[in-house]
Amino acid sequence: MSREDPHDLLAMVFARPREALAAARALLADGRGPYESSIARQALGILHREFGDLEAAIGELRHAVRLARRSGSPDRETDVLATLGIALLQSGRTRAGLSALDQAATRADGTTRARVLFRRAGARWILGRHGPALDDLRDAVPALLAARDTVWAARALTLRGHVQLALGAVQAADADFRTAQDMLGPTRQEHDSAVAVQNRGVAAFRTGDLPAALALLDEAERSFHSLGTPMFDLVGDRCAVLLAAGLARDALEHADGGLRLLARLRGQATRRAELLLIAARAALQSGDPATAGERAGEARRLFARQHRAWWSEHARLIVLQAEHATPDVPARRTALGEARRLAARLAALGSPEVWQAHLVAGRIALALGEPGVAERHLARAADVRHKGPATSRAGGWLAEALRAEAAGEPRRLLHACRAGLALIEEHRLTFGSSELHALATAQGAELVTLAQRHLLREGRPRRLLAWTERWRATSLAVPAVSPPEDGELLARLAALRQAEHLLAQARQDGAASAAALERDRSRLESRVRSATLHAKGQSSGGRERRDDDRTGRLLDALGGGRLAELVAVDGTLHVLLCGGGTVRRHTAGPMERAVAEVEFARSRLRRLAYERDPDQGELHDLGARLERAVLGPVAGLLGEEGPLVVVPPSTLHTTPWGLLPSLRRRPFTVAPSAGAWLRARSAPRPDGGRIVLVRGPGVAHADREVREIAGLYAQADRDVRWDVPWDVSLLEAGRSTAPAVLAAIDGSLLAHLAAHGTFRADSPLFSSLHLDDGPLTGYDLERLRRAPHHLVLSSCDSGQMAAVGADELLGLATALLRLGTAGIVASVVPVNDETAVPVMLGLHDGLRRGLGLAEALCRARGDDVSFIAIGAG
Repeated sequence: MSREDPHDLLAMVFARPREALAAARALLADGRGPYESSIARQALGILHREFGDLEAAIGELRHAVRLARRSGSPDRETDVLATLGIALLQSGRTRAGLSALDQAATRADGTTRARVLFRRAGARWILGRHGPALDDLRDAVPALLAARDTVWAARALTLRGHVQLALGAVQAADADFRTAQDMLGPTRQEHDSAVAVQNRGVAAFRTGDLPAALALLDEAERSFHSLGTPMFDLVGDRCAVLLAAGLARDALEHADGGLRLLARLRGQATRRAELLLIAARAALQSGDPATAGERAGEARRLFARQHRAWWSEHARLIVLQAEHATPDVPARRTALGEARRLAARLAALGSPEVWQAHLVAGRIALALGEPGVAERHLARAADVRHKGPATSRAGGWLAEALRAEAAGEPRRLLHACRAGLALIEEHRLTFGSSELHALATAQGAELVTLAQRHLLREGRPRRLLAWTERWRATSLAVPAVSPPEDGELLARLAALRQAEHLLAQARQDGAASAAALERDRSRLESRVRSATLHAKGQSSGGRERRDDDRTGRLLDALGGGRLAELVAVDGTLHVLLCGGGTVRRHTAGPMERAVAEVEFARSRLRRLAYERDPDQGELHDLGARLERAVLGPVAGLLGEEGPLVVVPPSTLHTTPWGLLPSLRRRPFTVAPSAGAWLRARSAPRPDGGRIVLVRGPGVAHADREVREIAGLYAQADRDVRWDVPWDVSLLEAGRSTAPAVLAAIDGSLLAHLAAHGTFRADSPLFSSLHLDDGPLTGYDLERLRRAPHHLVLSSCDSGQMAAVGADELLGLATALLRLGTAGIVASVVPVNDETAVPVMLGLHDGLRRGLGLAEALCRARGDDVSFIAIGAG
């Protein structure tokens, strides 16, 4: 800071906050006069206001106003008064804050007045008073540009961009953000430059480019972190993007973290209200309406005290949405009146979310049996289907579908459902991340249910199958994005393996370093996941065409076999039995009972897995009970010849299917969808006969397992006929590292991994197999150029996948199926390592004799119920 010009201190506040803090304290320690001391107190007040204690900020700024008044400089006094006005408003003292800003605007002139008008525009934007904010900016922006006040002009353009965004003018906002970034480029205002990157992320989000938005917000966060400046509006921006990407749980955790930090810093009350609102949105999208209503209610009360009508009405919207989404809570007639009034108020405020108020009003009216009122509101909500981002337009098509259902117009209903799903599919194709592909389907769940409900009433099982397939395991149908040679991501994955390896050792030794290593692992996981979320998707040209004859192709492919597709509609589980050229529907029973029986069976099998000779009578009874819940009468209709494929909904994929009496002694496969089975069945087989056997650390009997399997393929058996010679690679202790295993299995005919596994329900693509250098995760497998044609995983729970999105799955198996693996043998329950060895030997003996996976597993299984074949057998 120049001693001759103390104003340099104010320019330093955002650019180099730590230096500014030290310089302000040094200036005060020098005992300067009231003018210079006023600048120092103002700088401290801004630092406290933005990055620390708001009450301390107000104290410093009031002191600065008194010093400015003593200095006899009206210009100095009005500048500090405007800064104080913002702090008062952010503390919730709206009237006092606006009064201070109005006084400053009245007294100031020249460039100082333009800066005051910019601040008042910011206050009005915070309050949701967008018209008056634009009025102030119309005067401030030209004046600042004419004065060549570059930094303040860029800030004013940035603010104008945010006001435009609030009013739905995305292109105008983006133009302002880009101009502001260009202006800040030559300056030393690192903080403002980081804000410009943040705003570009917001603009990318509003134009629908979520991967770019996440990348830009991450870049901005790194800059703010290096400057030591926590930015709570960045928390809100990131949460909004995470919600649009389907990452509602992440958004809720992020918002809650921001709220905790804000409370610790005694920060701005206005920010607290905004973070509560975004947390409410996240809770609602996470399926937690109780938490959503609680957070939104608290936010609304804060907004009301702060006189922020625009924000208060948006909080009220979430309160109503949460109430309507709460199970077993009857619709209130008073709620309909509230929703109607809310829609009118949001329209008057110019909110782009007014359609959501009409949608909730229409839903409440339908529940109350008032179709006329519902039609009026749903029609208004449906208007948005022709404008705005894809996710909003899909919401408009949902409103149109609800209108059609209420009017009894099935063709219009199905058209609306089809159009809405097409928009969501278009939105999903912008993602390169398989996780985002899966999660983004959640928005289409209600559209599919509306179509399924209609087709169920109409008794159209063939079309019911087609509509179920339209939105089941769709992420597997999107071609995998070829991973770039991302050295940074590879380094992070390697560092994660090392951290996990060290953590396991520390836990085993009881070392005090375990807690720090746990934090390191979480940090590395966050960075790996963040990098993958930035990946952009391919164009729709690479997408599989969902033509109308898929059911016909499916029936042709089955031949004399059967496919049982399980479908849950409105809490009832149905089985669509396909085969013999027909599709027939059967009712299995309540979905709730099926889920309960699956959990009961899994808990019993966890205990029995560690018994050398489990009671076969108990296993039979357990299986029969489970079979009645998940298959009902279809168990006796599965036939005895040809392939048998079971296609459960994602929530039933952890079912131990081998336990069912009708399946224990016959070959069968389990597939995420009928379409996935068809694709796996036609997956091209590699030219060579490369077989890879991997022995992971710490697995009892693994040496025997892989060596005896290798011996099977080495035998000169006259009865075995194979069109290519086998080339067997054996990776044993010390050699089974992640890079070596990935290189070996890439494009192989068959890979067998005898390694312990860990299933991560909280983050399924971090599910892993334990190798010599640490975990091999789903993220590692996604970087394969060519998946192994067949894969055998002999460890516990290696076939488990998490149910996400509408009806999607994520886990190790899905990572490989998406890349083109034809079939996988894995377990969905704990495995007894000793008894698993003969099953694996029998499986490979069948495979070397030319049997398919399902047939070979059936012959090898004996009394084992742990392993299943996934994909095509």
